[in-house]
Amino acid sequence: MTIEQAEQQIIEEFELFDDWMDKYNYIIELGKELPLIDAQYKTPEHLIAGCQSQVWLHAEYKDGRIFFTADSDAIITKGIINLLIKVLSGRTPQEIIDAQLDYIDAIGLKEHLSPTRSNGLLSMIKQIKMYAIAFHAKEE
Repeated sequence: MTIEQAEQQIIEEFELFDDWMDKYNYIIELGKELPLIDAQYKTPEHLIAGCQSQVWLHAEYKDGRIFFTADSDAIITKGIINLLIKVLSGRTPQEIIDAQLDYIDAIGLKEHLSPTRSNGLLSMIKQIKMYAIAFHAKEE
């Protein structure tokens, strides 16, 4: 499945819900499915700066692809980071670097988050892309 196909699948899942309370509940459910970070990576070095909640993100580079695990102390934030991981984990560094992530706007996520959570979302995306840039540089 391509990044665009994964994004489209999430858009279709969100279209099943009529109001944002149902969508928030879905995001909470996604948080429960989050591939959890190993306890050894719940360190300050793995905290994402710029998030209101604590969010830890770990990237593992294996066979030319990056696999992400994460955790947060906030249930909504767990779901938000999982929305990113579902699309970007298991991709090559170049795929992650090139990803437009249009689905975030398509599902209306940014406009329904508080300003601090919206900033946190941008920080999560930035950190994921930074991992991809770093692994891409190691490849060359």
